[in-house]
Amino acid sequence: MISNRMKLGVEKAPHRSLLKASGLNDKEIDRPFIGVVSTFNEIVPGHTGLKDVVESVKRGVLMEGGTPLEFSTIAVCDGMAMNHVGMKFSLASRELIADSIEVMAESHAFDGLVLIPNCDKTVPAMLMAAARINIPSIIVSGGPMLAGKFKGKKIDLTTVFEGVGSVNSGNMDKNELKELENKACPSCGSCAGMFTANSMNCMTEALGLALPGNGTIPSVYSERKRLAKKTGMQIMELVKKDIRPRDILDKNTFENALTVDMALGCSTNTVLHLTAIAGEAEVDMNLEKINKVSKKTPNLCKLSPAGENHMEDLYEAGGIMAVMNELRKKDLLHLEQITVSNKKIGSLIKNKEKIDDSVIASIEKPHSKTGGISILMGNLAPNGAVVKKSAVAKEMLKSKGKAKVFNSEEEAVEAILSEKIEKGDVIVIRYEGPKGGPGMREMLTPTSVLAGMGLDEDVSLITDGRFSGGTRGAAIGHISPEACEGGPIAIVENGDIIEIDMINGILNLNISDQCFNERMKNLKIKKRNVKGYLGKYSKMVSSADKGAICR
Repeated sequence: MISNRMKLGVEKAPHRSLLKASGLNDKEIDRPFIGVVSTFNEIVPGHTGLKDVVESVKRGVLMEGGTPLEFSTIAVCDGMAMNHVGMKFSLASRELIADSIEVMAESHAFDGLVLIPNCDKTVPAMLMAAARINIPSIIVSGGPMLAGKFKGKKIDLTTVFEGVGSVNSGNMDKNELKELENKACPSCGSCAGMFTANSMNCMTEALGLALPGNGTIPSVYSERKRLAKKTGMQIMELVKKDIRPRDILDKNTFENALTVDMALGCSTNTVLHLTAIAGEAEVDMNLEKINKVSKKTPNLCKLSPAGENHMEDLYEAGGIMAVMNELRKKDLLHLEQITVSNKKIGSLIKNKEKIDDSVIASIEKPHSKTGGISILMGNLAPNGAVVKKSAVAKEMLKSKGKAKVFNSEEEAVEAILSEKIEKGDVIVIRYEGPKGGPGMREMLTPTSVLAGMGLDEDVSLITDGRFSGGTRGAAIGHISPEACEGGPIAIVENGDIIEIDMINGILNLNISDQCFNERMKNLKIKKRNVKGYLGKYSKMVSSADKGAICR
């Protein structure tokens, strides 16, 4: 056992004394130590219910003869952090979470880890930590929130964000917005659509690091507790057989995850996070590979914000195993990959048929023949940009428009709310990348306000920042290199024509080569004087196309 280095032998008597000070007896000390790490707190709705998950996990560990030892780490609610300085800390928190788990696991010689995240950066952070530390590990999340209901229709948090734009344009009054506010988030859990949190929780199944159902079982269902208990039991088998994350996470596993990602139409943030996780697992993954998978994978699901369905609907339709079984019918998956179930993925998905075609489309009649996410390249994004193509209106897949340039999200939102944006414009928001922000803020507010004002099918938005999984419309993010590193997005001027072609993967600034080169030569990069954690982060973080990882 790994924990023997901390508790075995005469020389470890002081260590055992400290363990006994924590209340452990000799029998508990002799058993495998299982770290149970959660992101419980009392402010993030996806995490307020994690105590029940933790207790269920601990019961499972005890049933199989382990000693569960609980510790915690931080979590940021992206929804609450949106559109103010708090959002600069969201992506940056991913590194803190991964680092803190590494520190605890290495310092206390755990034999295995059960990782309990739920929202946004906590899931990729824990996956990164598992790959980095590489001791037996398994994920069980808190589960998705139920959708709300308003005037007979299902709603979620993005409905409220879009309601702000509707009020501003006179299409909704403040009383209706208040009703939306009260009804959109009816339970704890990760917000109900295929946003970043749920996208990444679905990826835990596709990567083979969570048991089936982890991505879709609603947070308030008792089945979530039973899954947690089973997860606690399963970590003991992983410890006994010494099955580690890097035994599971190889090139084919990540290709499976990308394939499921494209079929589901997940958040663009999965590109950022899967790249970072692959980096920790020492598996090569780049935007070119992601695009290759997208081109051969049909889009089978249109969950909010791309459609009317929510996570509870995907759960009832068969969940991730049913989606993967549908992909199997076209030989799009590597079926021999091992999982934390200690079963091959082909065995897990066998006969897991979807309920009908309304939530998970037939592989024979997909929503589109290519994946939900596309990578764009061009003189505006030499190293790539990312768009959730499945959430873009068909008429916006190819467009040209005049640039309206802003050097921060706040400036852009003010212009949108002041009705300074016209149909056909391309909003450019720069200096919001990993280094330049710093922190690469999500920009759900500008895209939601545009949607609420009825402009999401007429206006494009491009940025070196990123978007929430709740964003819909022609929103192109992750433009690399970013402005603060001298990327071409820094030379765009008001009135320039920008060409967007999501079908052929093109993002170009339509000016002459001579003009382009002259602007690049004379470029003066805007610098921000940032201190504290963000100052440290901006010095360490890589570009978005490399996963915005710290090295």
